Amino acid sequence: MRIQATTRLGVVGVLLLAAAACNNDLTVQPKSTIGSEKAFSDTNSYRAFLAKLYAGLVVTGQSGPDGNPDILGIDEGFSQYVRGYWQLQELPTDEAIIAWGDIGLPELNTQTWSSSNPFTTAMYSRIFYQVALANQFLRETTDEKLASRNASPTLTTQVHQYRSEARFLRALSYWHALDLFGNVPLVDENFDIVTQLPKQAPRTDVFNFVESELKAILNDLPAAKAGQYGRADQGAANMVLAHLYLNAKVYTGTDRSADARAAVEKVISSNAYSLDPNFRRMFSANNNTSPELIFTAPQDGVHTRTWGGMTYLVHAGVGGNMSASAFGIDGGWYGLRLRPETVDRYEGGAGGPDLRTSFFYTNGQSKTISDIGNFQQGIGAPKFTNLTTGGQAGSNLTFPDTDYPMFRLADAYLIYAEAVLRNGGGSRATALGYVNAIRERAYGGTTGDITDPQLTLQFILDERSRELLWEGFRRQDLIRFGQFTDAGIWAWKGGAPAGKLTESFRNLYPIPANELSANPNIKQNTGY
Repeated sequence: MRIQATTRLGVVGVLLLAAAACNNDLTVQPKSTIGSEKAFSDTNSYRAFLAKLYAGLVVTGQSGPDGNPDILGIDEGFSQYVRGYWQLQELPTDEAIIAWGDIGLPELNTQTWSSSNPFTTAMYSRIFYQVALANQFLRETTDEKLASRNASPTLTTQVHQYRSEARFLRALSYWHALDLFGNVPLVDENFDIVTQLPKQAPRTDVFNFVESELKAILNDLPAAKAGQYGRADQGAANMVLAHLYLNAKVYTGTDRSADARAAVEKVISSNAYSLDPNFRRMFSANNNTSPELIFTAPQDGVHTRTWGGMTYLVHAGVGGNMSASAFGIDGGWYGLRLRPETVDRYEGGAGGPDLRTSFFYTNGQSKTISDIGNFQQGIGAPKFTNLTTGGQAGSNLTFPDTDYPMFRLADAYLIYAEAVLRNGGGSRATALGYVNAIRERAYGGTTGDITDPQLTLQFILDERSRELLWEGFRRQDLIRFGQFTDAGIWAWKGGAPAGKLTESFRNLYPIPANELSANPNIKQNTGY
């Protein structure tokens, strides 16, 4: 199943088990070359369809790594979910800059994108591709459908959990949609795709949908870390809820800090996770062994070969005088570096006492950036690597074994601290203890500890950048703190070498231009 990157939501024809025809009109019922009854005559089909939903976060088509893409109209690697989401959350911020001149990337670097930007369009399409798949899975797994196929009680019980996981993945994508694009079409499995065009839902309605879905399925998911690695559990669901609530004032105008605190308290008190004593392991080829990771998008060099995701994050950060073999790969792509403001955020900068800068690469790299296209301008930060912590390369030098760390315990600790500071209840002493636990790992001891007066909201924003650097949170964090567009200055923001303020409407990305022309119910975000 694939869609045009230039088409609207629902134009997809969902192929059952990845074998369907695609239609270019929402009013056409999804068709399958197999047929649902025949497809689901094999009881393994349900698990296979669910696997396709999870794979949608990583793979880009039916062949892998390229050649039969899900989304047409853009380079297949550029359309990958994690890669698209990461670029929209990191490239317009003070954390990352990319040297490449591909159409659309310079505009992400400088906060000057338009509604025809191919990367915002591809991300929109990828999100709603996931939504369409999840909706089709849910249509095909109702109790009535299962009974008509004479499903056994055992299979029915399994499929009930599969449905909860599909709803989790749909909620995850809708959270990304409301965060990136604001008011978006809200379509569930009950929407009549034969006779209706989707309407644009207010951001508050999308927020309420994500919240209600996650709360409804929470107890049907395995307990934290009790399920299969890489699949949804209660820890993952509570982390999405925590982020949803932490940003609720941006999304809905209502502060939900107390709910954010309560959600991460459930994650922390589960005792299923602990801070990894080896910080580097979480970004290495054996990061599946880390006790800290809560939810990941698994990737490996054998089964999930893609030009996006970790292939992109590992290769694009390597170049200049770096040896590719030192990162377990077959070559660098000379792309990603740090903007100088982020380097200065660490005590002593690159090479200072904060051990989180141990992967910064300075040999032949300048801190200042006068030429965005010159990879050796900007400190290197190859945080992600295809080497295990023991120094062995992954199974494939091109396609890493490293999993994308979407949520981890340090993030939960920092959410707790921020929620406390935003009058969300809880204990200030506990918040300070969580922050210092993170910093003691970063400094190898108590020399990095802060005192209670130093625990401020600005400190939390800065610490989130130091701890969660290049993990896909920075744009969202800056918006929450009011520092993304009409406050905050960094190199090349607004297209100026020294940086300048930008228009506040850029706190949201534009609805793709072709979405607007295809569906008259959809209105553009203000400013575009």
